[in-house]
This record gives sequence, structure tokens and C-alpha cells, in this order.
Amino acid sequence: MSGLPTIIPISDLRQDTAGVIKRAALSHEPVFITQHGRPAAVMVDTQTYERTQRQLQILQLLARGTAEIEAGVGRDVDAVFADADELLREL
Repeated sequence: MSGLPTIIPISDLRQDTAGVIKRAALSHEPVFITQHGRPAAVMVDTQTYERTQRQLQILQLLARGTAEIEAGVGRDVDAVFADADELLREL
């Protein structure tokens, strides 16, 4: 994130939903939505959401691999690299 986060009350979202969506899409930065002065939701554009989900998948694979190593089990290194290459191509 660059600079200060964008924080808007839910009333602004209701009044200018298209504008808020456009802001998130153009900036690729999250828009934090508050309700009654408290954090309620975070809005991100689809591209950012999908990229975040792919990154999460990679982190989950790494965590699973670490757990397997600690347990003394695992998969063939070529299979691991093939899975990683497939996920990285999607980024």
C-alpha cells in the first residue's frame, strides 16, 4: 500500500458505489469501509483479490511442505517444483 489507506464511511459507499469501485479498480489499493466509526469491510478490485488468493495458495503449499518436512514425509522434489511453476505462471 502506498501512503495512507482510503477509509470511507458506509454512507459514502451507498451514495457513490460506482465511484468507490472505480477508485479501488484504478488504484489497486484496498478501500476500508467503516460503519458507525468502526471497521466493517474492505473492498478490493477483482484483479487484486485474485492475485492475493493465488499468493495465499502458494503460502499454504509452503506451509504444508514445511509441516511435511517436520513430520519426515513429503513429495518428490520434481512434483513440488511442477506445482510451484504452475502456480507462478498464474501470477
